[in-house]
Amino acid sequence: MPRVLLIEDDRAVREGVTLALRRQRHDVVAAGTGEEGMDRLRSFRPDIVVLDLMLPGMTGFEVCRGIRAVDQTLPIIMATARGDEVDIVVGLEAGADDYVVKPVQARVLDARIRAVLRRAGGTSAGTALPKIDTYGDLAVDRAGLTVTLNGVPIPLAPSERRLLLTLSASPGQVFSRQQLLEAVWEHDYHGDARLVDACVKRLRTKLDEPPRAPRYIHTVRGFGYRFAAR
Repeated sequence: MPRVLLIEDDRAVREGVTLALRRQRHDVVAAGTGEEGMDRLRSFRPDIVVLDLMLPGMTGFEVCRGIRAVDQTLPIIMATARGDEVDIVVGLEAGADDYVVKPVQARVLDARIRAVLRRAGGTSAGTALPKIDTYGDLAVDRAGLTVTLNGVPIPLAPSERRLLLTLSASPGQVFSRQQLLEAVWEHDYHGDARLVDACVKRLRTKLDEPPRAPRYIHTVRGFGYRFAAR
């Protein structure tokens, strides 16, 4: 039973989502503020966090950054009422794995939660190879689902890890943003490039990529990305 920490300001929404997720067989603990949510993390170890961006006091962006400061791997889905592009991009760059726009149907949220948890627990069939691949200083253990740089483990969020596994499984192949969206996020609607671009940006930072001359993840302008070690 997935353990969900729901951080939502609106009481009616919070209670409704909690009830709906419990009906979908999720173990839910809810918090009404960012401060309360961070406190709940100390006593309730969730499998995933569903985080409202528009919180009083400590904002959803601050909560996301606070979680990522202590746990790079805990999956986070952020919820935004407005669907504002700037909010979404900032939230994704703060470390969220996925997002939903409120109001969101319970079945949609349940599907997003389960998709993110699948990314946290494994890889797609095309990347589940029982070996360790090395690319210069970078080592990708496809069986152990770990990544090291210069021998040092890199903690990756589920979307970051699956993105790297997908790209590095086919060095030199160019993937469109839509292809990556479907392979990594399991979104089958026509693209939301913000998810892909924000995840690439975070991943490059963790791989210590020079901004103007990335060593591993290269941009193919107007199309997408490819993996090739320099």
